[in-house]
Amino acid sequence: MADDSDLAPLSLEETTYRRLRQALMEGAFAPGHKISIRRLAAALGTSAMPARTALRRLATEQAVDVLASGTAVVPRLTRIAFQELGAIRAELEPLAVRLAAPHLDEARLAEMEGIIQSGHSARDGNNPEEVLRADRDFLFALYHAAAAPMLLSIIEALWMRRGPHFWEARWIIAGRSPPGHRHAEMLAALRAGDGEQAAAELKAEIEGTTAYLLEQMAFADDPAEVGGFDRLRVPPPAGAAG
Repeated sequence: MADDSDLAPLSLEETTYRRLRQALMEGAFAPGHKISIRRLAAALGTSAMPARTALRRLATEQAVDVLASGTAVVPRLTRIAFQELGAIRAELEPLAVRLAAPHLDEARLAEMEGIIQSGHSARDGNNPEEVLRADRDFLFALYHAAAAPMLLSIIEALWMRRGPHFWEARWIIAGRSPPGHRHAEMLAALRAGDGEQAAAELKAEIEGTTAYLLEQMAFADDPAEVGGFDRLRVPPPAGAAG
């Protein structure tokens, strides 16, 4: 693979698109968040055209809805759509784990173990943002190791739809202590050279988390509820901010 320094510089439109794509994957925008072209361009230090082009590209990927005014809105999924998203992830992401398993050396596995420990520390410290970051970093270390660019692109597109909803549910995810989180089991299987078992652990995790959030969250086709934490079926933890 060519080093980044050998590649042609990205256009302003492509850079803007990639930054927005990453922000959606990371949950920087909650469902219902409005993204105006003017404010986006100002935040990124660009003219309106790159921002407009990036939003249109994201609209074709169904990551945002663009209104007639040009403002983009991060969509809130219906219950059925969220269930479908989980079902697709439960098939594709374990495939990436199976492909990655033969490429993982001890240095990479040790790095992933460190990410797991960071996640534990974040959970103990009641830091939901870092819990989500650790989960994302662990999984994408695997997805990148799979060396399957088309599969990675599809997974990233799914995470653009996933990110905003997981961000909204970050407090119930961080406070959750079910047997659903299986990264330690995945790592143990990978260390044993068992990619199939690691993939099965991830499939169980995705399916379990999807079922849990379907119980705990409200969706676009549910009866109208007040925004914020009222959209979750459980109260925020004591002392939780925002």
